[in-house]
Amino acid sequence: IWGGFSVDATLTRFFTFHFLLPFIVAAMTILHLLFLHETGSNNPLGLNSDAEIPFHPYFTYKDLLGFAILIICLTILALFSPNLLGDPNNFTPANPLVTPPHIKPEWYFLFAYAILRSI
Repeated sequence: IWGGFSVDATLTRFFTFHFLLPFIVAAMTILHLLFLHETGSNNPLGLNSDAEIPFHPYFTYKDLLGFAILIICLTILALFSPNLLGDPNNFTPANPLVTPPHIKPEWYFLFAYAILRSI
């Protein structure tokens, strides 16, 4: 994971892992649900039994309906009240002469800040 003698290789690798990992987890989740819906949760070997109700169509439709309801709710939230979950500080006009309050200076840069302010 660590780069050679430069920081750039390490940062590139960490960025790549942090970017790709959610997609890998989502793909594995979809693959898991696909196999779970095909074989059933109580039938890990996938043996055929004619006496059972098929697992796949009912639960797949249930999951699709839940996903559709979630997407509809998020779409309604985004279209009708987009600022409901926002932060009011996002609407304050920027002042390039003042550091934003959420940025805290590190203690080991205080001497540099003092030098720069005295110039």
